[in-house]
Amino acid sequence: MSTNGMTSWAVDLKDVGAIYPFEGAEVLMVIIGLVFWIGWHVIQLRQEAIEVEHEMEADATGEKAKAAIDRY
Repeated sequence: MSTNGMTSWAVDLKDVGAIYPFEGAEVLMVIIGLVFWIGWHVIQLRQEAIEVEHEMEADATGEKAKAAIDRY
């Protein structure tokens, strides 16, 4: 089954044209991926810092931490 009308790949591909979707958009996709990846890490770090802060406020004396350490 051919979506571009070709019956054989035994040709010079520069004469064929685009052979996959979004050809030429690779750099844009990499930049978008990097922005998403770095953004995810920033959001994750902020949420974990808030969670740690809440844990520290809940146990201001550190008794739970000391108990956990002594248990092992």
